[in-house]
Amino acid sequence: MRRPRWLLAAAALGLLTVHMVLLASAPPVVRRLDLHVPTWPAATPPLRLVLFSDLHVAQPGDSIAHLRRVVAQVNALHPDLVLIAGDFISNGALLTRPASTADAIAPLAGLRARLGTIGVLGNHDYLDQDAVRNALASSGVTLLDNTAGRRGALTILGISDAATGHDRVPATVAQARPLGGVTVALTHSPDAFLKLPPGIDLALAGHTHCGQIALPLVGPVVLGLRSGRRYACGIVDDGDRTAVVTAGLGTSNLPLRLGAAPDLWLIELGR
Repeated sequence: MRRPRWLLAAAALGLLTVHMVLLASAPPVVRRLDLHVPTWPAATPPLRLVLFSDLHVAQPGDSIAHLRRVVAQVNALHPDLVLIAGDFISNGALLTRPASTADAIAPLAGLRARLGTIGVLGNHDYLDQDAVRNALASSGVTLLDNTAGRRGALTILGISDAATGHDRVPATVAQARPLGGVTVALTHSPDAFLKLPPGIDLALAGHTHCGQIALPLVGPVVLGLRSGRRYACGIVDDGDRTAVVTAGLGTSNLPLRLGAAPDLWLIELGR
C-alpha cells in the first residue's frame, strides 16, 4: 500500500529535527585563518589565537560536560592566547535548563594558554553580570570591559556589547593607543565594528550564531544585527582590517541548528 503523503512528510520532518538537535550539540568545527600583518615586529614569532563565543551553557546539549570537552579541544590547539567574545550564560531557551552562572563558567579555568584568556560581556551576560564578573575572575579569565590590555605583540581592545548599548568604542581606542602593538578588537556584537576607526588590524565577534538556522538559498533567518548581513558570519574583508565572526558554541532561544554548525577559530598572526 502507498503510504499517505502526510506520513512521509512527518518522517522527513522528524529526521530533520533530529539532525538539527545533533548539530546544535556537536563538537565545534575548527576554522583556521593565517593572517599576514605588515606591521608585525620582525623579530617576533607568530602568535596563535583561539576565538570562541556564545557558550550559553544549558542542559541537555550545551552542557557543562560539553564545555569541558571544548576546553580540552582548545588546549589541544596549543594557543598562545584565548579570546572569548561573550554570552557565557543562557537565558533559558525553550526545551533547555540553564546551568547556574558559576557552574557555566567554571570549566574555563581549565584553559591553558601562555598569554592567558581574555573575555568580553555579551548581551545575555548582563542578565546576571555581577555573578558573571565574579565567576570569570575565579576562573582566571581577564574581563576587558571597554578597556584595553597588552599581551605579547598584541594590544587587545575589549569592547562591551553593542546590542545592549554597553559599547564605548572611542574610550577603548583612546586607552589602547599608548600601548602600541598590533591591535585586535574583541567584542560580542559585530555592530561595534561600524564604530571602529582605521588602524585596527583584526576585529573579532560572535553573537550572530551565523544565523543558527540558515536555510538553503535564503541564508540566515535571524542575525540580531543592526548592520544587516555584512557581518553575518566568517571572514569579512573590512577595508584596512580583517573581521571574523564566529558561529559560537551554543544556541539561543531553541536548541537547534541548521546550516550553521558551531565553531571556533584558530587564528595565526605573524609576518
